[in-house]
Amino acid sequence: MAPRILLARHGQTQWSLAGKHTGRTDVPLLEEGRQGAKLLGERLHRPPYDGLPGVEVRTSPLSRARETCELAGFGDRATPWDTLMEWDYGTYEGMTPDEIQAVRPGWLIWRDGVPGGETLEQMTARADEVVAWARSADRDVLVFAHGHMLRSIGARWLDLDLTFAARIRLNPTSLSILGWAYGAPAIETWNDTGHQSPPGIYG
Repeated sequence: MAPRILLARHGQTQWSLAGKHTGRTDVPLLEEGRQGAKLLGERLHRPPYDGLPGVEVRTSPLSRARETCELAGFGDRATPWDTLMEWDYGTYEGMTPDEIQAVRPGWLIWRDGVPGGETLEQMTARADEVVAWARSADRDVLVFAHGHMLRSIGARWLDLDLTFAARIRLNPTSLSILGWAYGAPAIETWNDTGHQSPPGIYG
């Protein structure tokens, strides 16, 4: 079996709802985030996933990802992994894109990076570490992590530059699957939120 990686973004928080860059600040889930995590878990425990027997599970140690993992029913199988933590946004931590644009017009994180935080090269290296681990054995893996980190993994799974991640957005408690097509890395599913019923406030 060619290994696949299933990506689950954490549920909604007050900061993600407000559009704030949430890196290492440990912001808790909102109630709709908890509900979204439960709905994601219900989906992953129904066919065709059936609880993903044999899958290897890892989660960011930050509480919003760890709680999403637990509420989805995978907490007892998950290993916390610092490599899955969100981008360290440095001095832009807690700021919205509009606030950053006001002081740095034309700024794009995927091109310009952040002052006082992780560089694009450091993010690329962390994403590459996750990809290498996912491809290391004949089994699927499931990770619970954060928007920019998971987008970085998506770009690097496809052997593309990190800048490609700007084109693949992710909603809270979305499910994405990276696999293979014709022997090459491919996207099977991206930003799937079909399990959210009724839809919450996600963005």
